[in-house]
Amino acid sequence: MGRYLEETIQSVLSQDYPNIEYIVMDAGSTDETLAILEKYRGRLEFHSGPDRGTADAINKGFARSHGSVFAYLNADDIYLPGAISAAMHSMGADPEVGVVYGDANWVDERGNALAPYPVRPYDPALFSQECFISQPAAFIRREAFELAGRMDPNLQYAYDYDLWIRISRLFPMRKLDALLAASRMHQENKTVGQRRRVLRETMRLLESHYGYVPFRPAHAYASFLVDRRDQFFEPLRPSIFKYVLSLFVGLRYNAERPFRFTREWAAVMSLEGLARRSKAFLDSLSERRHR
Repeated sequence: MGRYLEETIQSVLSQDYPNIEYIVMDAGSTDETLAILEKYRGRLEFHSGPDRGTADAINKGFARSHGSVFAYLNADDIYLPGAISAAMHSMGADPEVGVVYGDANWVDERGNALAPYPVRPYDPALFSQECFISQPAAFIRREAFELAGRMDPNLQYAYDYDLWIRISRLFPMRKLDALLAASRMHQENKTVGQRRRVLRETMRLLESHYGYVPFRPAHAYASFLVDRRDQFFEPLRPSIFKYVLSLFVGLRYNAERPFRFTREWAAVMSLEGLARRSKAFLDSLSERRHR
């Protein structure tokens, strides 16, 4: 990620908040990463060495930190001007919240806006259906991160989703009506490039936390098995065959709740449900054409 790193660093160092401890954890990059980090020695602290993955690196960086509020950026994401000040102001206004999060945009390799991230108002029950928080636009109170058990290093893709679920059971969260960050989407991004593993880990996560995998991720996984589309740059394309396959996927992951999933699947397969989803799919294509 060396080609994106300097922009990420600059987005942190240019923030107007006066008290930032900036720690970079590197897993032993062989590109230009270390040379870039050397340029900023004295303005940030960096450590290079092996780790078990992103979640493990975040835990190690957190252990070296001292602040009362903690956040992390991947090497290709960026903060927008004033993001940290806005988050800290919100944290100060409500000392009970464990996480504040704002809006974010998806951007491409060159930083051009692709679409708004589908951030939603805070509703802990909604985590059983989807992850509605954009990670680079989220800021965590240190106590909340600690009491929730930090990141799970056994997860490689859905570790932030898992963290939000665990924190939501201990602390309230607050959404800010402010654009705080940009999340970069490209083929090297794990969400895009390793879609099958992302979906499988997400379904296992939902099964673990809620004992149930809803229709949406089951259908996304079934669709990927059929056409291998990344479901971002290549949007998910519904078909009757994919809907039928999603029944078998859902029943596999909901072996203890087959009737619940069958009822949800049947509701989707109704003519009204199919019409609603077809309209949503066509609307999404129309939005992409006009961006």
